[in-house]
Amino acid sequence: MERLQKVMAAAGVASRRKCEEIIAAGRVQVNEETVTTLGMKVDPNTDVITVDGRQIGSEKKIYIIFNKPKGVITSANDPEGRRVVTSYLKGITERVYPVGRLDYDTEGLLLLTNDGEFAHLLTHPKHHVPKTYHATVKGVPHGSVLDKLREGVLLEDGITAPAEVEYVDVDLENKQSVISITIHEGRNRQVRRMFEAVSYPVQKLKRVKFGALLLNGLPRGKFRILTPKEVKEITDEAIR
Repeated sequence: MERLQKVMAAAGVASRRKCEEIIAAGRVQVNEETVTTLGMKVDPNTDVITVDGRQIGSEKKIYIIFNKPKGVITSANDPEGRRVVTSYLKGITERVYPVGRLDYDTEGLLLLTNDGEFAHLLTHPKHHVPKTYHATVKGVPHGSVLDKLREGVLLEDGITAPAEVEYVDVDLENKQSVISITIHEGRNRQVRRMFEAVSYPVQKLKRVKFGALLLNGLPRGKFRILTPKEVKEITDEAIR
C-alpha cells in the first residue's frame, strides 16, 4: 500500500505536491469514491484511481526528448493562450509533462514523460544531474570572469555551486562569444542570473545536454522517443 499522491505522481499525473492540491480540490476518485483527505493509502495494482474521470496507471510509460524553440512555454497548458511544448507532440496520446523547465526565451533540450518517479529523480537537488548550456554573450569575457563562474557566484538566493565553463566560439567581428556552462543545480533562471552577476548578460541561451543525453542533430521543434538504453543510462547517472 502506498500514499495516494505518491501513486499519482508515479503515474505521471503531476508532481507530488501538485497531486496533493488535486486531491484536496476533490478531483480524485478511488473505487468511484471521491477522496479529499491527504495521506490515504491505496494499492495501485487493485484500486481504480481516476483524476477528472480519467483512470491513471493505464498508460504505458513514455520518455521524450524535445528540441524546444524559443518563445514556447514549458508547460502542458497556458491560461494566457501562449504556445506550449506539448502542442509539438503530434501523435503522442499519452499525457506527458516536462521534466524541469526551460525559460520562455531559452531553447534546446527538454525531456517530457508520464513517469513521475523518473521526473522526480532527475530534478531532485540531491541527485545533481548535470545540465549543459551554450550561452551567447556580448563581448569576450576574460578568463578571470570564467573562473568566477567556475568557483561559484553570489546570487540573491545564495552562492552557486561550482560550474564547468569553457569557450565554444569567439566572434571578434561581431564582438560576441559563446560560452559552454555545465551546472548541477536547478535554480530558476540560474544560468542567466550567473552571467548577469559577472556583468555579461546572456543574449541567447540553449541547453545542449541533460545528463548523458544530447540533441544529436534533432531539429528545433522536433522530438523523438528515448530508447530503453537511454532511459537506463540517465536513470543510473542520477542515482550514482
